[in-house]
Amino acid sequence: MRAIKNLSIVLGLLVVGPAHAADPCADHVPQDRPQNVGRDVVGQELDVLQDQGHMLFAVYEDYAPYSWEENGVPRGVDIDIARLIAQDLSIEAHFNFVTAGENLDADLRNNIWKGPLINGRVSNVMMRVPYDSAFKCRIEQVVFTGQYATDSIAIAFDKASYPDDKPIPAYFRYDTVGVENDSISDFYLSSFASGQVGNKVQRFGEMAAAMSALAAGETMAAMGQLGQLEYGKTDTIEIHQPPLAGFAVSKWTLGVAVNFRYRPLSYAVDDTINAALQDGRIAEIYASYGLTFQPPER
Repeated sequence: MRAIKNLSIVLGLLVVGPAHAADPCADHVPQDRPQNVGRDVVGQELDVLQDQGHMLFAVYEDYAPYSWEENGVPRGVDIDIARLIAQDLSIEAHFNFVTAGENLDADLRNNIWKGPLINGRVSNVMMRVPYDSAFKCRIEQVVFTGQYATDSIAIAFDKASYPDDKPIPAYFRYDTVGVENDSISDFYLSSFASGQVGNKVQRFGEMAAAMSALAAGETMAAMGQLGQLEYGKTDTIEIHQPPLAGFAVSKWTLGVAVNFRYRPLSYAVDDTINAALQDGRIAEIYASYGLTFQPPER
């Protein structure tokens, strides 16, 4: 499973769910705090990290253009932003490539505040965590901070197939469209117009494969995260972002997660990200991969 599946589970409920109350935490019942958990499990303080000279970042595996390994070398937008954070803290960035769990709750539990059942090591910071004011109330063991970008859904299409206009979801009742399996786009199109586009949706194990199919003429369009579409774009492909009827979360803010016991670390990471947003370094990282940078809401 991929990180985008977690996004569909966390945010997909909001597509059809009720609007948030003025206070998103008003009806929340506080959780029990984790007790008697060792230092090596829950994380480390900033001064300890600086003394040891490195910190560990959790990033999703095989998730181009955000995080992947190429000939054993970590690459991607999130990798470069993590290195930027570590550099500003005068330490070295190490990476833990992780697979997505059943939902974001599980990812945060396994990678930030508790650790997996086997080899219960956690990371100091987790990248590419969708920020939602209501969701953060439910996960009290985690500080959600460091908002560094906005992500959004877009449609890529074959220019020759659409010479006069650009496709919108209603077109996919008749035209083929590729999506990543179990992604938020898959979730949306499967429920769009009472399922009328279902038989035209072609599902792929990863978004890169969907974009390759589009480039090869096997589908007429592809729908997914803007950055992934841009990374797989060719000269025959165009991308646009039309209004998406009934899609309440076609755009969301991305940040990082830190264990709640280590707030000084979360403050330092947030300060570094804020500075990098102000001086343009994060925008430059996105540009280096040919991606459009969408500033976050902070």
